[in-house]
Amino acid sequence: MWADVESLVSLLLLTLLEPQGSDPGEPKKYDPTFKGPIYNRGCTDIVCCILFIICILGYVAVGILAWSQGDPRKVIYPTDSRGQFCGQAGTPLETKPLLFYFNIMKCASPMVLLEFQCPTTQMCVEKCPDKFMTLLKAYTNKEDFKYYKNFCKEGLEGLTVTQILSSGLCPAMLTPSKPFTRRCFPALGQKKGGEITVGNNSKFDDGEGNIRDAKDLVAGVKNATVVIEARQVAMKIFEDYTQSWYWILIGLVIAMLISLLFIVLLRFLAGIMVWVMIVMVILVIGYGIFHCSMEYVSLKSEAGSNVTLKDLGFQTDFSVYLHIRQTWLAFIIILAIVEVIIILLLIFLRNRILIAIALIKEASRAIGYVMSALFYPLFTFALLSIVIAYWAVTAVFLSTSNQPIYKVFNETACDHSRKICEPANFSTSSMKAECPDSKCLFAFYGGETVYHKYLIGLQFYNVFLFFWCANFVTALGQMTLAGAFASYYWALVKPDDMPAFPIFSSLGRSLRYHTGSLAFGSLILSIIQIIRVLLEYIDHKLQGTQNKCTKFLLCCLKCCFWCLEKFIKFINRNAYIMVAIYGKNFCTSAKDAFFLLMRNMIRVAVLDKVTDFLLFLGKLLIVGLVGIFAFFFFSGRVKAFENTAPNLHYYWVPILTVVVGSYLIAHGFFSVYAMCVDTLFLCFLEDLERNDGSAERPYLMSDRLLKVLNKKNKPEPAE
Repeated sequence: MWADVESLVSLLLLTLLEPQGSDPGEPKKYDPTFKGPIYNRGCTDIVCCILFIICILGYVAVGILAWSQGDPRKVIYPTDSRGQFCGQAGTPLETKPLLFYFNIMKCASPMVLLEFQCPTTQMCVEKCPDKFMTLLKAYTNKEDFKYYKNFCKEGLEGLTVTQILSSGLCPAMLTPSKPFTRRCFPALGQKKGGEITVGNNSKFDDGEGNIRDAKDLVAGVKNATVVIEARQVAMKIFEDYTQSWYWILIGLVIAMLISLLFIVLLRFLAGIMVWVMIVMVILVIGYGIFHCSMEYVSLKSEAGSNVTLKDLGFQTDFSVYLHIRQTWLAFIIILAIVEVIIILLLIFLRNRILIAIALIKEASRAIGYVMSALFYPLFTFALLSIVIAYWAVTAVFLSTSNQPIYKVFNETACDHSRKICEPANFSTSSMKAECPDSKCLFAFYGGETVYHKYLIGLQFYNVFLFFWCANFVTALGQMTLAGAFASYYWALVKPDDMPAFPIFSSLGRSLRYHTGSLAFGSLILSIIQIIRVLLEYIDHKLQGTQNKCTKFLLCCLKCCFWCLEKFIKFINRNAYIMVAIYGKNFCTSAKDAFFLLMRNMIRVAVLDKVTDFLLFLGKLLIVGLVGIFAFFFFSGRVKAFENTAPNLHYYWVPILTVVVGSYLIAHGFFSVYAMCVDTLFLCFLEDLERNDGSAERPYLMSDRLLKVLNKKNKPEPAE
């Protein structure tokens, strides 16, 4: 679906950018020496190649610098007021993995807690407190005080309660708490009447002689219950994966086999397969409408089924939505719209589908000669995995390469409040003397060195190089496949005139001669993508403070750059095909591809894009078949699989995983097919312009394409 949207956007931009009344370039003149991809070629866009290599070396240097300065433990372990990591292996705090806050009510929200800026003493503990207790009462009972010491600092011997509290060695009170995100938060609850409780009590003693309501703790643990529920859902999802992972793998293997079978069948039965595929998609969507209608009718008599989705709100148990009639009504409307769109497209484009089928048959034949192309996406996936892993690791080390910063926290007025301090000599410093009740506590990670000042710039460089490298890998795959399939099209005698290993030959040619062109096209796309990221960042930062004019401006900018990105992707893809064939630089190839498409606008709009739509229907069919099978298997709707299917908390977890995985697998196979179609299409347009069907300049397209276009090659004159 998104492929069709991108294609329409690209075509619209092509039309808008064409100057009225201008000549869209000159057709290629006949060259008797042209026999397909040029083998004697030179390096292109050398300057951009050198720039790319320098940036890669700089990227490696940034990674080494980040790995030498960063410390991922800052992400893994919470940090106490002394800057020590709770639960770190090999340290005295190894058995104390949880962070405890002396006075949770001083914390504004969990976001403040996660940023280590809560103005209260924090210490590492083995377990969170599980009972109400005040220091005043615990001090009078030996056993209670022994328990209380687990949440106090050292050096309590011989001190009175007043001295302990004034020195900040112990919290004034303990409340029942639960751990989440390795931190202890009050165990808040709610009674039927909406009354807030903590440890099943609505009131508690704050340790200073005051009886307070449990709702006073809400400000310190705002959204804590949501996080707890989310964590419980995450644990259930994890358990579902452990119970169903092998069935998920089986589903993905089935999707891969169906995709392979689909590609093989297209080679021999392209026409029949396309029409069968269209009919099956219509039937599958029709069955979905029928099933949703039956569910909608069956819920008519069920109590509470008429509740609207707006009134229901967000629920962590997603199966609740399946008991609401409005959910099934939404499914019916969406599927009906998709069904109507597909049927209308078939009615108005039925004649053009025949031409698209001929192009698909030709692509199937090309893939038959270059079968290794089907497995090339695995190589692209491996390279992208390396790029993503390097970016993620570098980002983590960069974000954890700051130094611990300590600041002065106090309860009364103090001129040194929130100033940076040194915990080692704070007790004897002038700050402590002027503010006796102040404390020097760990605040956050930061730094004042040159490295820390430019840390944001390094993160930006990391993100930009991630986009550039990822786009480069994708471009390399497109040019490699284009070169392999172009060698098939322009071969006069197939496969004798083709290279022995078209994929490896094209890959070596692309890397040896056109690394600069690949880097150039990827750089343009990366600049646009990084601008889009910056616009999203600005929009997020200004959320809630921007007026309608600013919102409208940002919305327009985001829309424009989205369209520009789709247009550049469309131009880049065709430019890489021209580079693979002629070996020219990126700009020349992009210009040639642009004008070639402009001279054949109708064919581009009808033939190539109808083919893309049919390939999209193929992916939709594969995902639909595997998704329906997964639904009936994991939901237990079929009695034959009732005892075989695993017991799950949320059966939609493996279903969704199989559906997404099936789409990615099908997309991997069909992306090769789509690249083959695009390459053959450009070669087909070049063939029409270079040749005229005469004995001296015969068409190199297949007999089927000649027949569909009502063209033919003239026989050589008899001697």
